[in-house]
Amino acid sequence: MNTLHMHNSMGLLLDRIRIKQEEVRRWLESYEGAKELPLYSSVDIRDAGFKAAVVDTNIFPSGFNNVCEHGLADSEGLMRAAIHKRAPGGKNILIIAEEHTRNTWYLENVRILQQVIAKAGFNVKIATFLDAQPAFCEKDKSVELKTATGESVRIHCFKHILAEYQAGREKFDLIIMNNDLTGGIPEVLKNSKVPIYPSIQAGWHSRLKSHHFDHTRDLMHEFGRIIDVDPWLFSCLFNSVGDVDINAETDRAKLAAAAEELFTKIRNKYDEHRIPEKPYIFVKSDSGTYGMGIHTIEHPEEIVHISRKVRNKLNVGKGGKVIHRYLLQEGVPTIYSIGQEICEVCIYQIENKMIGGFYRSHSDRGQRDNLNTRGMEFKKMCPHLSKYGDCGVHHDVNVFDVYRILARTAGIAAHREIIQLEANTQ
Repeated sequence: MNTLHMHNSMGLLLDRIRIKQEEVRRWLESYEGAKELPLYSSVDIRDAGFKAAVVDTNIFPSGFNNVCEHGLADSEGLMRAAIHKRAPGGKNILIIAEEHTRNTWYLENVRILQQVIAKAGFNVKIATFLDAQPAFCEKDKSVELKTATGESVRIHCFKHILAEYQAGREKFDLIIMNNDLTGGIPEVLKNSKVPIYPSIQAGWHSRLKSHHFDHTRDLMHEFGRIIDVDPWLFSCLFNSVGDVDINAETDRAKLAAAAEELFTKIRNKYDEHRIPEKPYIFVKSDSGTYGMGIHTIEHPEEIVHISRKVRNKLNVGKGGKVIHRYLLQEGVPTIYSIGQEICEVCIYQIENKMIGGFYRSHSDRGQRDNLNTRGMEFKKMCPHLSKYGDCGVHHDVNVFDVYRILARTAGIAAHREIIQLEANTQ
């Protein structure tokens, strides 16, 4: 059995939360209530012992294959309720997947997602645009592919699905996006008569991480007031800079000036809370996913003198999209390890209700590094042993109360983001 080793404790913070737990519950529920939260989300959390914070929130999660079987069983009822809320009486669901047809682990993710929705009582098909392989759509309507576990999954060509729908031979009551629309919104989705969730306006073509963390910061200030602690202990300081060409020295100087300002704020917090560690910052794309375009620095000057190799990494995100806007985010070290591997927490939610998640680990990375990179591994998170038996890595139940609060807060922040993004397009 794997167990998670913690090198430190959040005892004081846990005590504060326990004392105020009823107020905290009411506060979260006041924002969740009847509001339409993201259909699903995954939330990356780093715990340094002296603080714990959300470092990334994905509203098109692609790791359902890393959720333990008990979490997937719990997902069925939650997914049923979420779909009925969005499409009352609906039966037919279309999942629009990424074009990663060669990524067999991604295929396993959509297969599991399809399985959860089917077990919840719906008819489900998976389609993708296949823009990268248009010739495929000329001769075939669908293809059966093998996932990383050797299972089969059928992927339909969206063009053919659309034609069948328009001819009245296919009926869909709801479209679930598992495609983050980095390249923009296809015209056919803009004009869709079928409701689409999560919102197509919240794809990475327009979503900014800095806006998400603006909302998170506001919420954490409220949370801090309730439990009477510094909200910094549950959030990351950050800065964002736009109109940047990472290859231009003047623009790197602009980034370095913003980093200097951020380092000063972090150092002040370290002094205030008597933290002996050295601050550091993640430089990352302000939009986009898959851990692309991320670099760690310990001094602002490092940005000015960044090597060509690192500039190339920071210059391009998913789909070859050039990065012009950067998030400078306070680095939160992780105190967790499984065996000899450093790891961080990733929580999966359906409408803000936790279904489990996993620990992202990396044997070649340290406590201060980005773990979402080539060579990472995933270890399924097992809820409490007495209820579920041995199904993965067991976690500290008390500390997980904090993580659940952080993940729910991230879901509320994402809800606010989506409202804002949709308002901007009207």
